[in-house]
Amino acid sequence: MQHTKRLKEFKKSVNNKFNVYNSLFLNLPYRNIENVGMLIPLLLDQCQKGLGSGKNPQEILESFFQNYAHLDSEKDRIDFMFRIIQYVERQVVLYDSVEDAAFPKLHEHSSVLTIGDYFELVKKNKSWDKVADKLSTFSARIVLTAHPTQFYTPAVLDIIAELRSLILADKIDEIDVTLQQLGLTSLINAKKPTPLDEAKNIIYILRNVYYDAVGDLYAYIKEYIQNHDFENHNIMKLGFWPGGDRDGNPFVTASITKDVADELRINLMKCYYNDLKRLQRKLTFKDLQEPLRQLRGNLYTAMFDSKKNVGYSDILGPLETIRELLINKYHALYLKDLDYFIDKVKIFKTHFATLDIRQDHSQHLITVEAILKKKGLIKENLSELSAVKLKDALLNKIFKLNPADFEEDIVKDTIQNIQQLKSIQDKNGEEGCNRYIISNSEDIYSVLFVYGLFRWCGWKAEDITFDIVPLFETMKGMATSEDTMESLFKLKEYRAHLERRNNKHTIMLGFSDGTKDGGYVKANWSIFKTKENLSKICKKNKVQALFFDGRGGPPARGGGKTHRFYAAQTKDIANHEIQLTIQGQTITSTYGTKEQFMHNSEQLLTAGLSNNLFGKENIIPAATRKLMEELSELSFAKYDALKHHEKFMPYLENMSTLKYYTKANIGSRPGKRGNKKKLELSDLRAISFVGSWSQLKQNVPGYFGIGTAIKTMKDNGKLRDLKKMYKEIPLFKALMLNSMMSLSKCYFELTGYMKENEEYGEFWKILYAEYQLSKEMLLLISGSKILMENEAVSRESIKIRENIVLPLLVIQQYALQRIGQKSDYNEEYEKIVTRSLYGNINASRNSA
Repeated sequence: MQHTKRLKEFKKSVNNKFNVYNSLFLNLPYRNIENVGMLIPLLLDQCQKGLGSGKNPQEILESFFQNYAHLDSEKDRIDFMFRIIQYVERQVVLYDSVEDAAFPKLHEHSSVLTIGDYFELVKKNKSWDKVADKLSTFSARIVLTAHPTQFYTPAVLDIIAELRSLILADKIDEIDVTLQQLGLTSLINAKKPTPLDEAKNIIYILRNVYYDAVGDLYAYIKEYIQNHDFENHNIMKLGFWPGGDRDGNPFVTASITKDVADELRINLMKCYYNDLKRLQRKLTFKDLQEPLRQLRGNLYTAMFDSKKNVGYSDILGPLETIRELLINKYHALYLKDLDYFIDKVKIFKTHFATLDIRQDHSQHLITVEAILKKKGLIKENLSELSAVKLKDALLNKIFKLNPADFEEDIVKDTIQNIQQLKSIQDKNGEEGCNRYIISNSEDIYSVLFVYGLFRWCGWKAEDITFDIVPLFETMKGMATSEDTMESLFKLKEYRAHLERRNNKHTIMLGFSDGTKDGGYVKANWSIFKTKENLSKICKKNKVQALFFDGRGGPPARGGGKTHRFYAAQTKDIANHEIQLTIQGQTITSTYGTKEQFMHNSEQLLTAGLSNNLFGKENIIPAATRKLMEELSELSFAKYDALKHHEKFMPYLENMSTLKYYTKANIGSRPGKRGNKKKLELSDLRAISFVGSWSQLKQNVPGYFGIGTAIKTMKDNGKLRDLKKMYKEIPLFKALMLNSMMSLSKCYFELTGYMKENEEYGEFWKILYAEYQLSKEMLLLISGSKILMENEAVSRESIKIRENIVLPLLVIQQYALQRIGQKSDYNEEYEKIVTRSLYGNINASRNSA
């Protein structure tokens, strides 16, 4: 019944409204593009019919140019395609605005558990004390990243916000004007953003959405608990990677990191100042004026002067004084408003979001070798040192380092950055920057290099106020992670460091590179098992394990419906905190408005809190684990064979948009790690890898191997077992449902012409066959008639979005065809391919 109500509301508040505003939008008379908007519905119709009947993009568009658009010259046709792309990009923005405006109404009819529902269930089950204890320590940490698929400028985000509010009020005339503004505003960056630009764009969302959203969420939880003593201001934490994540991005430097830390603090002071100014209009009482004036003055100075250091106690102290006076002298008038502000200060302190530092292990290796060479411990490389001597150098040797003494830029910057982290903590507080993450961790040296570098860069061992976080993302890294952590725990120096960090250890696991390396099922199952095993190792060593998941937007990168994954954790997985990255356009699509942020944050919290409650523990029996293992290995064998197919990388390079990701002014960082001439999968970033499959509408990393694995097990008489597993094991069901989402976004008709290609035809057929088989097998084990059968609203949303961008995708494929034919206008066609990335990324909302 709930599904029917939601679908009805969706059709009324989203589908119908979009059609009305879209018809208005397509008729706007922009200069030099008369009639283009009116031709878009016709082009969509021709694309659908043409692809459905087996025509290729070139045949479809050339027929359209000749019979409908009446364009004869190639130049005129290219100009027309650019205009279509510009229109489609803005249709996507309009649709996002309509759907976001409808979000609160749609979720009135949602059957998903809210915090309020959860608390009511708890009270009925008489387990309140147990939950109250959990609530006092539990938290979720959302870490915002600057991956190159989040590229709306603040100007466009303002237009989207304005459209949302106007749509809610049905102000048609003002919507008309705002759509005209949208049509005349550039949606893309004129040049590649710098890491600081990217950081400022995300800080814009922190300031305009998350500052109030986190405050409101905390107040909402506090109200439901009805306990004045409740004080867990860490229940929803924010992390921040832009400006700190230098993994493979040569443009992130020590000075950028410092500037971003300053931007975070300064923008928080602006938020505090505005809140205090509003509060001051209510707190007009005599004895409050002086502390209010002084605090406001301090905040005002800190808003503009990055050298001005206003500490946490400098803000909280006056507010506590004001609170006491308000209670004792002024009848506690407006106390609730004051407490709301004080809670925000206790949540964000002076950092706003924790700036994480991340670097690849290989860069630390270069740095450590350079230092040990300079200090005379080695002549060329680390292989000259025994394991005992290397550990001794990292754990006990004391050096004084000057960045200027080294030639390599990476060595200079690594030293300079670690040396400056103390001053960042002095200004933003320890929570402002206290985690150092190491990508591609595969042994103890990933952690020990960083520990040693901190010591050599002037940090006394007892003063290292940083958590050193290994990121296990490859199959090898996960396989050796238990030994790595066990070995670390046995080192007395590292153990002493952990004791100073309250015997907690954050461990990061990377879905994105894991999927690229091991395929969808094996990566997810390996991460799940790794969490269980590391939980045991940590528990045995009396260390609290905190797992941090590096997730992307789509299921292929650990995304999709993430709360399903967390709700499916077993009792053997440490469940003290949920931590995950929010990447790319998922920042604005899933957490982009206050309502969306609160709803999705609630889902994370309830998924974590409900685990192991009410006696319904998630248990995976030994026989089921054996089935999962078999499915995982069969699926991996199929994916691994594809990965090693001689046409795998050439197909991506020559038939997809892979190389165009680096040409787009989307993000600041390169599309791959390192500078090798020959492109290798291990160097390829998950963003461009998964995104390229998405642009092809093939989504290979989200399902490839599942069909073959299920079919093999079915043929071996295990179909009933798989159906039972789908019904009874939340983890398996969550993985299969997310994979069905990937399949539902596939559209092989778009690239059907490739099956005739002399070089890549057979490879395309391999992909298509596995897509068909995966779809068939997933429907079989789930008992569904169609993909996403019980998610009608999501299914409808995907359908509308896919229709909006279909003309754009056909144009993209046409341009790729013309490039392959070596047109005289190859440069223009390359620009068309690059430009067409944007609209499709945004329409998919979790494509990379």
